[in-house]
Amino acid sequence: MTLPRILAIMGSGETAPTMVSTHRRLTSLLPSPVRAVVLDTPYGFQENAPELAQRAVDYFATSVNVDLRIAGLTRMQTNDHGESADAVTIEKGLRMIDDADYVFAGPGSPTYSLRQWNNTPLRAMLIQKLTSGGVVTFASAAALTLGRRTVPVYEIYKAGVDPYWLEGLDILGEFGIRATVIPHFDNAEGGHHDTRFCYLGERRLQILERHFDDDEFVIGVDEHTGLVIDFDREVAEVVGNSTVTLRKNSQQRTWGKGDSIPLTELRQPSWMATTNTDQRSPRTPSDASSIRRSADGAVDTATELEPSSLGAAVDVHRAAFDAAVDRMDADAAVGAVLALESAIRAWSADTLQSPDRDRAVATLRLMISKLGEVATGGLRDPRSVAEPFVSGFLAVRAVVRAEKRFDLSDLVRDQLLAAGIEVRDTKDGVEWVLRS
Repeated sequence: MTLPRILAIMGSGETAPTMVSTHRRLTSLLPSPVRAVVLDTPYGFQENAPELAQRAVDYFATSVNVDLRIAGLTRMQTNDHGESADAVTIEKGLRMIDDADYVFAGPGSPTYSLRQWNNTPLRAMLIQKLTSGGVVTFASAAALTLGRRTVPVYEIYKAGVDPYWLEGLDILGEFGIRATVIPHFDNAEGGHHDTRFCYLGERRLQILERHFDDDEFVIGVDEHTGLVIDFDREVAEVVGNSTVTLRKNSQQRTWGKGDSIPLTELRQPSWMATTNTDQRSPRTPSDASSIRRSADGAVDTATELEPSSLGAAVDVHRAAFDAAVDRMDADAAVGAVLALESAIRAWSADTLQSPDRDRAVATLRLMISKLGEVATGGLRDPRSVAEPFVSGFLAVRAVVRAEKRFDLSDLVRDQLLAAGIEVRDTKDGVEWVLRS
């Protein structure tokens, strides 16, 4: 079987429900069982690196049905204290990368990644895989390293260092694409301050763009969005929830989910020669894109958008629950509770959960508590339960009142009142209400 040559760039959500269909489609193009490995270098400096790697393994096992192996390349260089990395571990990890048909890497620090990968065979292995056959999926921090230049995110955004570029792996350059990749392109975590463009914001990105050569540009990939580059078919497709943007200073062009970009447009961007500063690309059929190919060549249909975060899923399922309770639909209310519980499990592998999980659990508890409350009184309208009995008593009361037996009429009224039902005689007739 001839292996496809595919580079998938994800803006975020690489272990979230939003990217499940993309991982499934890509792995479906490979021989079974899929030889897949997670390159764990980007977060190798973190104390919880083993936990993050295991999350990826669990995600692929549960959501993609693929056995993902861990490369174990958390450190490949001698550290500042003179402690050298284990040579056997490094060689074993590199052999796993070389043998794999699917290489996956995600969040962490691009600076740390590049420092560890420097003067190792890793770059050459990835290029060889994309040349001879294989799928490389880089997301978030790993995606930042793919271009000629790399944004040192932590140093600029967290430590306050003046904006500067790191030298990237320039894997894209090997295929004629003179671009710098910026994931998290539409990030909005800053609220009132600008954290777009992987936390750079507009001002700092403009400073960095001044250092570009004439033929360089930015490939911006929104969160929970991917750009799947098929080198066999000479086309790239936008997948996921949002958009991919090609940008050079004040000029940019945007493609949405399902759009295709000819590789000629990435190698020699025509939009950079135009005077229009902000363009939306025309819809381009993506049937020819490799992401649509299954193992038998069938074309997949588009799926509905997944909520772009666990927080968004909470909002959707809470609204559905409240609406179900309001219309007294017990099955729909239980369905909303189960859907939120499933969402919490589905997002548990995501490495960028923020406070969403705590909020989701709190919301789930509130919904369960509400179900317990309505289980006591029922979801049916209490008037509909009492109405047949009250109508019977009121019919009897009407008869005795007509016979002027007001003592019996008052007795019926008082007994109903004792049961929480107030009878009111009005000019328009008899009314009754349930007392709280």
